[in-house]
Amino acid sequence: MSSVHLKDIVKRFGSFTAVHQTNLEIEEGAFVTLLGPSGCGKTTNLRMIAGLLDPTEGEILIGGRRMNDVPIHKRNLGLVFQNYALFPHKTVAENVAFGLKYRDVPKSDIPGKVQRALDLVQLPDVGERYPKALSGGQQQRIALARAIVIEPDVLLLDEPLSALDANLREDMRVELKRIQDQIGVTTVFVTHDQSEALAMSDRIVVMSNGRVEQVGSPEEVYNTPSSEFVARFLGASNILEAQAKGRENGAVMLETPIFGRLPVPVEKAPRLNGDGSAKLVIRAEKLLLCPRGAAGEGVATVDARVETVDYQGQAVRYFVRAGDTQLQAINMIDGHPFAEGAEVTLHLRPRDCAALPEDR
Repeated sequence: MSSVHLKDIVKRFGSFTAVHQTNLEIEEGAFVTLLGPSGCGKTTNLRMIAGLLDPTEGEILIGGRRMNDVPIHKRNLGLVFQNYALFPHKTVAENVAFGLKYRDVPKSDIPGKVQRALDLVQLPDVGERYPKALSGGQQQRIALARAIVIEPDVLLLDEPLSALDANLREDMRVELKRIQDQIGVTTVFVTHDQSEALAMSDRIVVMSNGRVEQVGSPEEVYNTPSSEFVARFLGASNILEAQAKGRENGAVMLETPIFGRLPVPVEKAPRLNGDGSAKLVIRAEKLLLCPRGAAGEGVATVDARVETVDYQGQAVRYFVRAGDTQLQAINMIDGHPFAEGAEVTLHLRPRDCAALPEDR
């Protein structure tokens, strides 16, 4: 296992800058996800770590060793890509063993290493089959076995679950994290899927337009976003204009046109130190719909009307209108969901909010 350090990394393609001055430290043994929309630079960073692209500026260090001029086959990295890239004419065992043949592993040791890798991905009996005889999920596991059999210093995963159907993706992300925990390899995972990032990561690197927006634990980036982009990209959020009115009793006081005066905990508004324009961030699942007029203790309330009902099985997403403002709320269903046109009261606990300065 090794740590990974990106120092002042810039990548240009002609006049286009794909990655702007990335600085990132990934601890040994950590599972770190690069998260963002298409074109944000996450895969470009991964490919530079792998040696598939050279940085225009900056340094890449793995285990403290500078890698800029080290070719990919000398970096001892395991790679898994979206399309798995299995050799169709080779058996599963031959696919898994492929990387071992170029690493001076004694021929007599290869079968045992291959079998241990297949055991780890819970496919111990498929060694003599060919990839075409396997399901998509099984092929994904074989690609992972091929990557880990070489005992890599770093495991690089570029959207490896995106080709799977929704249910299988959820199963495989649990399996992938189990395997990573078991072998303890430093892992860099690229995805645009928020749920994957939140469920699997020790730390998340949120990227936008080639820049790192925020680095933190899943809880940190979700509950205390550092920018409006992060707040909107992770989960469903309502972002409202507000005015900061100083601090009282460990809270930043926000004046809002809908909910009135709200005391937002200072840890949820770390960049608000004084008065001025601000933005209130309300996660959709923190906004509770109640029958019109229902009272609540320790909550801010506002009356609203349900405009749209998006039924999702265990939960429902509502679009509601309070005055001139449309809000969205995601609530678990207890009985029947509210119908379109229903008159409701929204309940909001101030401690569930976050706040940002206007400039972000």
